[in-house]
Amino acid sequence: MLNLASPLPALPSRNVLLEMEHNISHIDELILSSLSGDLDSDGMAGLKEWLDASPENRIYLQAIREIWLASGAIEHARRFDKHLACKHFLARASGRRKTARRAVRYVSAAAATLALLLIVSYASYRRGGEQLMSRFADVVIEVPLGARTKMYLPDGTLVWLNAGSRITYSQGFGVSDRNVGLTGEGYFEVTGNAALPFLVKTDELTVSVLGTRFDFSNYPENEEAIVSLIEGKVQVNNLMNVNETQYISPDEKVFLNKKTGRMRILSRKMRPSAEWTSGYLRFDDELLPDIVKTLERSYNVKISIADKSLETARFHSDFSRQEQSIEEILRLLESTEKLTYTVEGKEIILRERK
Repeated sequence: MLNLASPLPALPSRNVLLEMEHNISHIDELILSSLSGDLDSDGMAGLKEWLDASPENRIYLQAIREIWLASGAIEHARRFDKHLACKHFLARASGRRKTARRAVRYVSAAAATLALLLIVSYASYRRGGEQLMSRFADVVIEVPLGARTKMYLPDGTLVWLNAGSRITYSQGFGVSDRNVGLTGEGYFEVTGNAALPFLVKTDELTVSVLGTRFDFSNYPENEEAIVSLIEGKVQVNNLMNVNETQYISPDEKVFLNKKTGRMRILSRKMRPSAEWTSGYLRFDDELLPDIVKTLERSYNVKISIADKSLETARFHSDFSRQEQSIEEILRLLESTEKLTYTVEGKEIILRERK
């Protein structure tokens, strides 16, 4: 959950700020080029060297990044000229900053912006939360059952998180790496950056890309992990079989059986795979146990499968959370004549149709 009581990062000392001041324009340019995804490999190396020089430099980067996020500069950079967006950002955020005293006020404003951003994030994510647990701890964003949320990562990558999902990334995301950890399901529209590949890690699979659109579903309780590619190209590494790597193209889907460690690739029209972001539930040749878990997360209900014969059944189904109740969906599943359902107390029981 969101913790507004967490301490803000300590501000740099006045002496440290004086040392920074002579090089402030060059460092700002490197940081903002990185945030907008426009930093070349030489610039990335220079920025990393500067970050490694002292903890105060990392604090300064965090202050810049929080103001960048709060100012809407990412969306501006995505739509218009990135260099112009950086200039506009610098003008809005800090002016010329000619003295160390103004630099102190600037970083103080960054801390205030961070506090404001946390409050706004609470309203935006509703019950989903963002935790900044300590100065250098990972950022953690969680979504409760029955909900979904939309967010932008510091590099401008768009992410949708489905119900019961969690994503983590480091405070140095977009500078030293673009690695995220995923539990559950996420839809990603990745901002291109040839110098820093985008990596999504789960326990059984990792997905590596440069810039693309894909859906990645890997809930711990599900029997299969699924990667669906909509645009671009991705590399899928099977961590259950270290020698297995697959490259998939648009309209291909990878299924990993988490019991056997085997992967299979299916060719499908993948655009519907991300339509859960708009409230649709589409199941394409998916196992009934995994469909049941999706319905449980989406409607916050309890569903049990009474007959083992149903555990290997697969279904093709399209539903709308906005328009259909859980009872209507169960009746549609029942119409396939493969199963029946009963409601016993607060639990829904699925049985094979005899």
